Amino acid sequence: MTKNAVLKRVDELRVIRRKINVAHMEAGVNIIDLDNTYIDETVSIGTGTVIYPGVILENDSMIGPNCVIGANTRLVGSKLGEGVEVWYSMVVESIIGDYTKVGPFAYIRPGSRIGSNVRIGDFVEIKNSNIGDNTSVSHLTYIGDSDVGDRVNFGCGTVTVNYDGKEKYRTTIGDNAFIGCNTNLIAPVKVGNSAYTAAGSTITFDVPDESLAIARERQTNMDGYAKRYLT
Repeated sequence: MTKNAVLKRVDELRVIRRKINVAHMEAGVNIIDLDNTYIDETVSIGTGTVIYPGVILENDSMIGPNCVIGANTRLVGSKLGEGVEVWYSMVVESIIGDYTKVGPFAYIRPGSRIGSNVRIGDFVEIKNSNIGDNTSVSHLTYIGDSDVGDRVNFGCGTVTVNYDGKEKYRTTIGDNAFIGCNTNLIAPVKVGNSAYTAAGSTITFDVPDESLAIARERQTNMDGYAKRYLT
């Protein structure tokens, strides 16, 4: 294409994008920056939703009423319920329930279903997993190929270890479970209802309901070692 043809196409796309954005605003959507919001024609957005600059909405995404889509968020083929907030994050081919908060800097990968009133915090990745209502995954956690119940709390640094180099396996976590910081859950494994895992544990066997699983080496202190090493 010649330079003039390119510039003409750019202008055409700008006009199309602005027309789509204006139509959403006329329907009750608050788009803060019309020229820096990218919504394709297959997307539906509920009344009262706020769209910040740099947002990209694609592939039949459906956004409920009174949501907040924060700056530089991208939604691809996903469905959001009412009152959902997504900040600086990416959601692909997934479903998010009412009043759930996602981000900043979270990645919801295909095949995920997030419940209502869930907290998906910063640097959290969810893949092909079901997350129950009122569950909290606040930061620095990977949940892949998992089925998580309601009211579960994930400590920082939790990993579901779902791949052995050949096959993928699922992790199951019951309602009201508490997953301690830096827990590795070696799939396939099940953590029961109201069960706890101690921080720093690598869980390789099922944890019964209302039990505490501790799987870590006992600490040994070697007196004077550091002094000898540094001298």
